[in-house]
Amino acid sequence: MSDGLRLIAYERVSTVRQGRSGLGLEAQRKSIADFAATRGAEVAASFTEVESGRRSDRPELHRALHLARVTGATLVIAKLDRLSRNAAFLLTLRDSGVRFLAVDMPEANDLTVGIMALVAEQERRAISQRTKEALAAARARGVKLGNPNGAAALRRAGKGGQALRATVSANADAFAADLAEVIADIRADGHVSLRAIAAELTRRGIRTRRGGLWGVSNVRGVIERVAIR
Repeated sequence: MSDGLRLIAYERVSTVRQGRSGLGLEAQRKSIADFAATRGAEVAASFTEVESGRRSDRPELHRALHLARVTGATLVIAKLDRLSRNAAFLLTLRDSGVRFLAVDMPEANDLTVGIMALVAEQERRAISQRTKEALAAARARGVKLGNPNGAAALRRAGKGGQALRATVSANADAFAADLAEVIADIRADGHVSLRAIAAELTRRGIRTRRGGLWGVSNVRGVIERVAIR
């Protein structure tokens, strides 16, 4: 029997290569799917972040939290311990006002997350201080730091904008795939035009990938990505 629990899944991998290959994501998705099955819950949407865990700007996390907030769903993550050293993530989660569950730490609550954030921030400061001291000591020994040809090396490696575009495209593809069944269901109910589909998505409390209201262009973009016919 379902307890009516609706989940918004948030997954993270730390590199674009992992995002493309699915390395790490498969285990997280299986963990969340197994958890949902045991609770008789529905995973309404999934958001995938492909970036370094040290970064504080997490657009997919904010979109996941926004969708959970506007629909009354619960955010679920596979492994809180994997993210426990990132104070920005923990504080965002704590202050979001959204219910959350961690498959590996189901007893976690706002107090637990707050304490973990304080510990993570203290550790970050300690690491930063040790790094500064090590660099100062290296300079004192006459060690030359940095790579004067770093930018050229990056260009030769083909990094930069291409990786960013690949990340954005991968997230958009995942979001569109999550909505494929929803749009198919909406069409089956007789809402077949782009405008009618947009209106029905909005009525169901589903937001665009950027957290906005649906329009014709948004629906067209999703349909083109998953080739829904």
